[in-house]
Amino acid sequence: MRTLKQLIESKNKRLAFVTPDQSVLRALEIMAEVDVGALLVLDGTQLKGVFSERDYARKVILQGKASRNTAVSEVMSDKVISVTTEQSIEDCMAIMTEKHIRHLPVLDREGGVLGIVSIGDIIKEILNEQQFVITQLENYITG
Repeated sequence: MRTLKQLIESKNKRLAFVTPDQSVLRALEIMAEVDVGALLVLDGTQLKGVFSERDYARKVILQGKASRNTAVSEVMSDKVISVTTEQSIEDCMAIMTEKHIRHLPVLDREGGVLGIVSIGDIIKEILNEQQFVITQLENYITG
């Protein structure tokens, strides 16, 4: 199975993020542009939080707030659980399942932000690994 570092590198997308002072509307525009369900919230290079579609639904729409006038800092998830590239794909799945979260920021050893993985990314990796093992077993059995 690929490592978390390999997964992040393979995503090969520019780091999608917003700053805490940007509007929720701008965050939604960025999410639509890069086709993601969550953005990192960065103040310079420091991770401050994660803003997701779930945050938007629960903390903006249901609260009757206006996307144009609400800062990301008001509604982002600021108690961020993150992982480092030393952790495994299985570790990520366990964390996401236990904590009921869909996105994990990935940091390097020094705490620098490398990217973010979604539950979809993790499931895809696990399924690819399982398919590889099945194929290898079939090849072994059939000679």
